[in-house]
Amino acid sequence: MEAILERSRELKQALIDYVLDADGDLAVALETFSAEQLAKSSQQGGQQQTLVIDRFLTEGKIRDKTPIDLFVESHAKELSKDDRQLLQNWQRTFIGLFAVTQILPDGFELMNWLTAKHYTVKPDSPTTQKDLERAKPGEIILTRIAPVTNEYWTFSGPFTLMGSLGKPKLAVAIGNFKDSYKGFLYSDAPELLEEAWRSVEKYHQDFLDFFGSDEITMSGYELGKKIAEFQSIIAKKQLAEAGIDESKSMAEIAEEAGIDDDEIEEMAETMGTDAKSVAAMMKSKETVTKMVTPKVELPPELKKAEKVTVLADPRWGQMFLPTYTQFKTLLETEDWQSIQGSEALVRKYLENQTFNAFIWRRLAAAYPTQLEVILQTILERPTFDLETDLDSLLQEYKKPLQPDLPEIASVPLHLHELFQEALAEVSKSKPKDKDKKKAKKGFQR
Repeated sequence: MEAILERSRELKQALIDYVLDADGDLAVALETFSAEQLAKSSQQGGQQQTLVIDRFLTEGKIRDKTPIDLFVESHAKELSKDDRQLLQNWQRTFIGLFAVTQILPDGFELMNWLTAKHYTVKPDSPTTQKDLERAKPGEIILTRIAPVTNEYWTFSGPFTLMGSLGKPKLAVAIGNFKDSYKGFLYSDAPELLEEAWRSVEKYHQDFLDFFGSDEITMSGYELGKKIAEFQSIIAKKQLAEAGIDESKSMAEIAEEAGIDDDEIEEMAETMGTDAKSVAAMMKSKETVTKMVTPKVELPPELKKAEKVTVLADPRWGQMFLPTYTQFKTLLETEDWQSIQGSEALVRKYLENQTFNAFIWRRLAAAYPTQLEVILQTILERPTFDLETDLDSLLQEYKKPLQPDLPEIASVPLHLHELFQEALAEVSKSKPKDKDKKKAKKGFQR
């Protein structure tokens, strides 16, 4: 086992040296990848640069090949069959937020908090082993791990010891991870990712069934009420799926869920939902349900807006836009420059990441001629062609051309419960008007 780890360390260093010494397309790809990743990160410095290089080894693309593919091709005569297999296994390397579940004589048992999957991870160098000596059971490590055999993994790249986090801080850390590493949410659990995407499609269909269109516009106040009504219907569906008879009394539901009805009421208050939905969630632990749909609530600033447009898509999710009708007015007005603030609005849609590629493509499909003219004028690009140049323009403004998993996607049950318990702890720390029982659970994202 030690020999395999030592060989793993040697191959990793040889691969890094190969990439850093390269020129041509590989060097250009590394430079481009590094610039993109460092631009996205709020952290800089040597550790961040090391992480970027480590990620490039498996995520970088040179035409249709990875740096590992090129390394294997260029060192074919020197690499054994086992070496090649190990290198190809590294394509499964991923970054995660891990909890230390056990300290081993030569490594650690870790649990990926995003998927609840467990790994035996062994450092491949004395330096890494020494740096991790202070890690204790229950503490959180942000790191990348790479497979060595079918039974164990090793650390890949730098790591961050985050200490022992209480549930509120852990929930925040998971939220930060989701923001920073969107592509790694369920990277070691494709079944969870598939289920999450299915939930987005299902939510979209529920949205269409309720609102009757994939584009609606109304006042923020009215929309807030409609969203609450829509969420109530979703909750009733979840009650039925969890086997909760809505006609039963609260006491009967509480008894079936094995919880005191007063406690359920307290949880419901903490979660901002109704007691029966809480009982459904509690009872669902005994069913095959593994994913839970988050609660969607209109932000306060949108509730006060004069008009809010909601665009819905089975992949991009729902987008809430208080200025969409204004933008459409520009596209429907021949003398668009006469409208006050027109250029500022267009630039806002370009520069703000809220206005994603889906929104731009939708506008381009509905108003191709006028949108092309506006962009030619504002960008001072008279040859700009909307049909051929839009995607490159969106990329120029750092807008992904494919959707990330939307916030409305269902989350694994263990994360849902963590978020509930985190909010319950925060709520218990706040002063209350009257003495109530302490809620053991509560939180609906």
